Amino acid sequence: MNPDTKTMDTDAKSVGQGETNAVYIVEKPPLIRDLSDEEYKSLEKKLIRKMDMRLMPMVILIYIMNYLDRNAIGSARLGGLEEDLGLQGYQFQTCVAILNVGYLLMQVPSNLFLNKIGRPALYLTACMSVWGVICACSGATHSFGGLLACRFFLGFVEAAYYPGVLATLSSWYVRKEMSLRTGIFYCGSMLSGAFSGLIAAGIVEGMDGSRGLRAWRWLFLIEGSATVVIACTAYFVLPNFPANTPWLTDQERQLAMYRLEVDAAGEADWVSSEREPLWDGFKMIMTDPKNWILAVIVYGAASSISINSFFPTVVASFGRPRVETLLLTAPPYLLACIVCAAVSWNADRTNERYWHTVGPLVTAMVGLIIACAAEGIGPRYFGAMIMLPGIYTGFNMSMVWTANTNNRPPAKRAAAVAFNNALSGVSGIYSSYLYPNNASPRFVLAFSVNAGMALVAVIASTVLRFVLKRENRKLEQKEREEERAGQNVIGTGFRYLT
Repeated sequence: MNPDTKTMDTDAKSVGQGETNAVYIVEKPPLIRDLSDEEYKSLEKKLIRKMDMRLMPMVILIYIMNYLDRNAIGSARLGGLEEDLGLQGYQFQTCVAILNVGYLLMQVPSNLFLNKIGRPALYLTACMSVWGVICACSGATHSFGGLLACRFFLGFVEAAYYPGVLATLSSWYVRKEMSLRTGIFYCGSMLSGAFSGLIAAGIVEGMDGSRGLRAWRWLFLIEGSATVVIACTAYFVLPNFPANTPWLTDQERQLAMYRLEVDAAGEADWVSSEREPLWDGFKMIMTDPKNWILAVIVYGAASSISINSFFPTVVASFGRPRVETLLLTAPPYLLACIVCAAVSWNADRTNERYWHTVGPLVTAMVGLIIACAAEGIGPRYFGAMIMLPGIYTGFNMSMVWTANTNNRPPAKRAAAVAFNNALSGVSGIYSSYLYPNNASPRFVLAFSVNAGMALVAVIASTVLRFVLKRENRKLEQKEREEERAGQNVIGTGFRYLT
């Protein structure tokens, strides 16, 4: 089989019985044109392995620090933050919520700017250094106003990272490879949830009062300083886009760009900054009904994620000692990490998106209902154990579906993942007020709202599935007409993943 045709058949969504087999044949670039099937496969595996080793460990580590810095406030609450700053009423919840305001404002402009300059290695690590400094400054605050300002600017700068990494991953991996990589990357947020409790337990137990500082101040200082150190290292490890990453060979560069062009049935990915208009991608998603449905899915799936800042408070309602409470927060996050990776792997293996999104969301709903309906510690902890894997996996798959559906042009893809993720951050603003101390131990309002929003995401996912299937039928019909006319049109063979 011709390598050109073979690559098209495997990278595009497989077609079923009765569908046209027409595909747009992408001409191979000079340095890979004469490779045999075996040589092509070997070079492709080498490239993917090289990117996996350079890209994945570092983006996971950075994401761990991203979430540690963001959610340190939850553990700091148990380390005396409220008492030292004299926070009253809903002031703590306001400090948690304000981060989402900065997060919401910056995501779309940040990703459009990143797509324009095409330098994620420089841009993302620079943002990381800044948010590390801001996190450390949180440990030096002495008032509600100071903490509020730090939290706002922390969200403003951290907003660049998650959508920026999704844009970077989708510039290297084809659609059938994206779910697993995105799932593994997103495991960083869950690992941070597990590590945050363990780190906080050690600091609260061993450093409270050290050098005259309370434990919560040490928590911010240590985590913020570590973030800056890692950022300086990451700059020399992370890639840019295939067209401008300096440590690729010319053959590897041509292969990386060819794979992406084949995956989009002939439409090229990022080539240069001059060819990427700054706001065109945003205009595209605003007029695309499919992305508005995706935005509802992402919003519903993300509504429960605000629990990450309050999970220590939820577990504290079990009535266990402070250090034991922090340790008990780790197992649900570790299980969530395993489940997310497994579901993402299977989604890539099967090229399926709907059930891999809906299944985890339904599981999250069951966990939320159990946690707010049960009174015993055992059932409530079981609810937490299945709640977090469902929440995180459902959200991850909704973002993968966003990137897959808005696959080209790259400006539209970058705008879509940023906009949908930013819009979902609105839920974090009001969700922060659903976890007051007097809502313990069952947090009925919070868990009921979260379960309801998960149901909304399930319904929207069902609608999107029917819409995409209809779009695929239209593409099939159009391609039959083009095939009869003897045309070889860019986009032929592309199918939406459902």
